[in-house]
Amino acid sequence: MSWNEPGGGKKDPWSGGQEPGGGPPDLDEIIRSMQEKLGRFLGGAGGAPAAIIWLIVAVVFVLWLLTGFYIVNEGNRGVVTRFGRYTETTMPGLHWHIPYPVESVDIVDVEHQRFLEIGYRTGVGSVPQEALMLTGDENIVDVRLAVQYTISSARDFLFNIKEPEKSLREVTESALREVVGRHTMDFVLTEGRAEVAAEVKKLVQNIMNTYGSGIAITTVNLVDAQPPEEVQDAFEDAIKAREDKQRFINEAQAYANEVIPKARGQAARILEEAQGYKQKMIAKAQGDASRFEQILTEYEQAPEVTRTRLYLDALEAVLSKTDTIMVDVQGGNNLLYLPLDRIRGARPVALPPQMGAVSGPEAAQQMLQRRPVRRSIRGREGRGR
Repeated sequence: MSWNEPGGGKKDPWSGGQEPGGGPPDLDEIIRSMQEKLGRFLGGAGGAPAAIIWLIVAVVFVLWLLTGFYIVNEGNRGVVTRFGRYTETTMPGLHWHIPYPVESVDIVDVEHQRFLEIGYRTGVGSVPQEALMLTGDENIVDVRLAVQYTISSARDFLFNIKEPEKSLREVTESALREVVGRHTMDFVLTEGRAEVAAEVKKLVQNIMNTYGSGIAITTVNLVDAQPPEEVQDAFEDAIKAREDKQRFINEAQAYANEVIPKARGQAARILEEAQGYKQKMIAKAQGDASRFEQILTEYEQAPEVTRTRLYLDALEAVLSKTDTIMVDVQGGNNLLYLPLDRIRGARPVALPPQMGAVSGPEAAQQMLQRRPVRRSIRGREGRGR
């Protein structure tokens, strides 16, 4: 039977059994009636259902609070947000925050080296849309660049840029094109690789700092730089010619480094020898002058004796340096060969005993044993007088 139908007495759950025309229902009675119905539903009685409910709520609340504990490992940082707004950055260790959905934590690795590849991908190869670039002399080069970076600020890395790694890739590619466009192809492909990498690193870091990205560039390496395949052979020939030139220069420099010290040493030795010869000649001249002065003093006192002594000294000095040749003019052949000093140097010839040209100490001894020998010194002394 529905409420307030004919015969139903116009009763409803809110009337409390009151007769029509009574006052409004009591709120306490309504709450009490709901508790009784809930208690009957849970199988309890009296105030027991309320205690169970509060116990369940307390357990759930404690478990919810326990979910707020988190650990930040070494090398990481914890970024805490409350309803999406940054609150704090926590260091490594055990921490607690108000559980989700009030607060949340993002763990960021700030020490791990991250890698970025421009112009190529590992295992894939070249990426032409990134690698082909225009140089300052309007040539095309294929450049491959590797970038290593770390996160310097976890807060900036998460909140200042929506996609920091994508932004870093675009900034690096743009900076590389700018730097390559300032230099010639030969410079980029040969001796300028280190300089190009350094300029790219500085430019990229400045731009990322302007963005407040929280990224620190650690290393920029120009992995490879090659001309297009169409001119690869001609460029390799040019590189070989340049290497040969440098090799020749190095060889010439090495030869110069070897010869110049020797020449300097020889020049120093010649100068020292000349200086020694100079001192020797000066000393000899001084000695001769002193000797002449002494002889002059003796000559003034005894001219005849001094002159004779000088003559004999001169004969002794001259004859001591010459060979002695003895000629048998009585028993030998009177035909003499001049000059006599050539006889010793001539090839020995077998002569008969009566030929009288002999030389050497043994021959002189034999001649002295056979007959007396004319002494020519007296004649020379007589002619000297």
